[in-house]
Amino acid sequence: MRVSPLKRLVQALAATAPLSWLLARTLPHVDRPLLRWSNYRFSLASWLTGLPIVTLVCTGARSGRPVSVPLVALIEEDYVVLIASNFGNKKHPQWVHNLRRHPQAEIAWGGRRGQYRMREAAPEERSRYWAKAVALYRGYALYEKRAAPRTIPVLVLEPVVPQ
Repeated sequence: MRVSPLKRLVQALAATAPLSWLLARTLPHVDRPLLRWSNYRFSLASWLTGLPIVTLVCTGARSGRPVSVPLVALIEEDYVVLIASNFGNKKHPQWVHNLRRHPQAEIAWGGRRGQYRMREAAPEERSRYWAKAVALYRGYALYEKRAAPRTIPVLVLEPVVPQ
């Protein structure tokens, strides 16, 4: 995927600690309605950065209610890879706890929706996906440094085949 120099600049700025703090608290509130309204084809985050944004709908670990989260994703053939960077914070994002408790989820993007089951990437595939993620968005390397000593989870969501 080619990204313009302007979008690369926005990505670099978004990876800084002050701006990622602000974006973590604002972008999801803007992107959720935009994504629903556009049938999961448009988000402000994607428009600003050129990054692929999906909507994860998982079940709350404690509440049992549906939780909708816009996330950057690697789309790999039939499956989706999520990087649980949490903008470089010291704790895992809540959606990781939700998926660990209830691994079945829905992913929506580009006008499509599907049912998926989460598994954590094995060590060798985590390394491969991590390299792809950093190539897609260099901010992940900064997030990894800020999050240390936390290891950022890499989650693979595989499609659930209807029976």
